Amino acid sequence: MYVTTLLSDQLERYLDLTGLEMKLTAQNAANVDTPGYRAVGLDFAAEMEASMGEITERRKDEAAGRPVGARRAASVERVDGLLERPDGNNVSMDREGLKMAEDQLRFRMGVALLKNEYSTVMDAIHADSK
Repeated sequence: MYVTTLLSDQLERYLDLTGLEMKLTAQNAANVDTPGYRAVGLDFAAEMEASMGEITERRKDEAAGRPVGARRAASVERVDGLLERPDGNNVSMDREGLKMAEDQLRFRMGVALLKNEYSTVMDAIHADSK
């Protein structure tokens, strides 16, 4: 049996987006010396907001017995406004280091919240045995 809650579904997407953002940050850092490479990223807040609406709609469709389509992919775009070197590369290791630290904090927080959510679910399941 697979037990989920609205919050666990939202936290799953939160962790997925955080993981994607970490991959993009690592990709940018790995290409710091690649001529012409442009840093990529995503608007985390906008992606989370879109995901929350999508999750709510998917749960409504599941409850109504309607077919549920594939999950929308996150929108990855070039990062504008960064200083460009003469070789056309705009990756800043300072920026990428800060992004990685932010992403790690987000991920740790998401894991802690998910653990708490599943602890609450398990307590509810075992409430009758106490």
